[in-house]
Amino acid sequence: MMMAGILERYKPLYGFSDTFPVVSLEEGSTPLIPALRLAQCLGVPGLKVFLKYEGLNPTGSFKDRGMTYAVSKAKEQGAQFVLCASTGNTSASCAAYATRAGLKALIIIPQGKIALGKLSQALMYGARIVEIEGNFDQALDVVRTLGEAHPQQLAVVNSINPYRIEGQQSAAWELCDQLGQAPDDLFIPVGNAGNITAYWKGFLRYQAEGRISTLPRMMGWQAAGAAPLVSGAPVPNPETVATAIRIGNPASWQGAMDAKTQSNGHIGAVSDEAILSAYHCLARHEGVFCEPASAASVAGLFEAASQGRVKPNSTVVCVLTGNGLKDPDNAIAVGTKAVQRVTLTPDARAIGDFFELG
Repeated sequence: MMMAGILERYKPLYGFSDTFPVVSLEEGSTPLIPALRLAQCLGVPGLKVFLKYEGLNPTGSFKDRGMTYAVSKAKEQGAQFVLCASTGNTSASCAAYATRAGLKALIIIPQGKIALGKLSQALMYGARIVEIEGNFDQALDVVRTLGEAHPQQLAVVNSINPYRIEGQQSAAWELCDQLGQAPDDLFIPVGNAGNITAYWKGFLRYQAEGRISTLPRMMGWQAAGAAPLVSGAPVPNPETVATAIRIGNPASWQGAMDAKTQSNGHIGAVSDEAILSAYHCLARHEGVFCEPASAASVAGLFEAASQGRVKPNSTVVCVLTGNGLKDPDNAIAVGTKAVQRVTLTPDARAIGDFFELG
């Protein structure tokens, strides 16, 4: 039997009525995976590391947690269309949940700046898509303008929609339920900053409900080429291999900074090289295939450990926001460099020799 989606599972915390039109794909219930080899590599005595693998949500990313609530509210309010700007994952989730609700998805993406795995999802779900000659931040500006001009027809479902944040906080609740407590540190990628904002909101709510007694430090990580929260100013032309966090002016900027300050945490930046190294490490040593942006959390953990920011005997959770199948081009590029591959005739002896079977 499948678990219910997050709105049904946490209905007492959300408090909607029995007549609320829940639009769900049974999102949530993602695994919390012990990362034993990763913990050993870090060299911090007694460290326990877990991976919250959000890539096993229905459309392959954490966005489904917020989209179930945002699209449900759009349906309740009588919208005809749901609208978003996206670097990829939001477009896939928006399109899937809109279809589920019987609504139309309208999506604006930056031209040439979206992984094909994500774009293919939005296309298959039947979304109407416009590419603009600009970046994500410009796409979001257009979305805001259209949403303000057509409030009766359109529901904007980017994380500027508060129901997105409300839905995404369920990941913090679920994580605490799985661990039996809050972690000491939560390492998380930061792009538009809605997710770090949502996790912190979720931890605070669970503490207020008496379900956890302590709060984690929030350790957010941006790509070095798209790190406005680190530099303290918007980045006009963000660039990084981690397309999901290629954002120069986060919509939830203040929420992320509040999470950092209130938790005594940290927001830092990691290079593309460090992100791809962590991406490869997770696949080769833990058997977990995430998209490059997800690996920013693990790259950040390596960085923090090298700086002495990770305490001995602590419990750390790294959030992996999306599935590796979202971005096959990077997987093939990184994997081909690391794995020897040849083409041979179908001769068992020759193939056995190549495999060094003796």
